[in-house]
Amino acid sequence: MSAFQIYRSCATSFSARSSARSASVSAAAAAASSCRRLRAAAPSSRRYYSEGKADGAAAEEAKSEAAPSGSEPSASEAECLAKLKKKEEEVTDLTSRLRYLQADFLNLQRNAAREKEQTKDFAITRFAGDLLETVDVLALALKSVPQSALPTSAQSSSSSPSSSSSPPSSEKTPEAYLGELHTGVEMTHRLLLQTLFKYGVKPFDPTGDVFDPNRHEALYQAPIPGKEPGTVLECQKTGYTIKDRVLRAAQVGVVQDTSS
Repeated sequence: MSAFQIYRSCATSFSARSSARSASVSAAAAAASSCRRLRAAAPSSRRYYSEGKADGAAAEEAKSEAAPSGSEPSASEAECLAKLKKKEEEVTDLTSRLRYLQADFLNLQRNAAREKEQTKDFAITRFAGDLLETVDVLALALKSVPQSALPTSAQSSSSSPSSSSSPPSSEKTPEAYLGELHTGVEMTHRLLLQTLFKYGVKPFDPTGDVFDPNRHEALYQAPIPGKEPGTVLECQKTGYTIKDRVLRAAQVGVVQDTSS
């Protein structure tokens, strides 16, 4: 064999081998591509089926869970409503208590202010009651001296020039001394009444008024013709009030009813 024939046979075998290799490679590539296609198609179908099944299972699970979950909110809601109602009752109770306490506190403040004012107004009640005896004594002293025993204004004016020229002790008469004493007692009585009046103590004479047991003290009863029974006939001791409250009742005589 010549060298050319040997080279031709080797090239032919080499081309055959390369053709076989390319054919096998292409077949393998085709098989691989078909496998990939099959694999790509198979998961999609299985996934579609699995997704539908999963959706059904999820729906069943949702339905199965819906029943207990629906019952649980109702129970919790009922419990919350009960607690809310209880709290509302407590709030109502506390509000009413607070209002009662506020009313009691306001009443306490008013009573304290009124008591303070009354204490201020009637603080001298006992002292003024004791002074009334002195006022009565001075009034009796003034009534015990008749007007006829007192010197007249003419006598007092005639004795005044002589008193300027000579010592008053040698010129004054007993009537003049009595007049001066009467004037001094009268001024003391008037000043004491003015002081009591400044603190709300006022005298009252109920002569001719209807007898009132809250303001009058009956000493006796006498049938008097022409007088209405039950009226005050005479006031023997003047009554006094302090801030519209009776400090001392007037001692009076009452007209008696003679119809029976």
